[in-house]
Amino acid sequence: MSKPVLMDFTATWCGPCKMQKPILKEIEERMGEKVEIKEIDVDENNDLAGKYGINVVPTLIIEKDGEEIKRFTGVTKADVLGSELEKLI
Repeated sequence: MSKPVLMDFTATWCGPCKMQKPILKEIEERMGEKVEIKEIDVDENNDLAGKYGINVVPTLIIEKDGEEIKRFTGVTKADVLGSELEKLI
């Protein structure tokens, strides 16, 4: 069974994205190998950002088996992300 993927669409110039980073670190420490976290810089990955229709950073997308399950825009708390990810493990 595949594990859920948390994609963090971010940008170096984005203040809220910097606030999101320690939250993602907490998720990574809490969930370890059960979840894959990918950081995607929208400036370096225009095609991917376009494919997902990213208009706001940070945008966090949870995918499972290549299917989008949940999307969050703006800084999202660890418990919100954690509880969504727990449902998929």
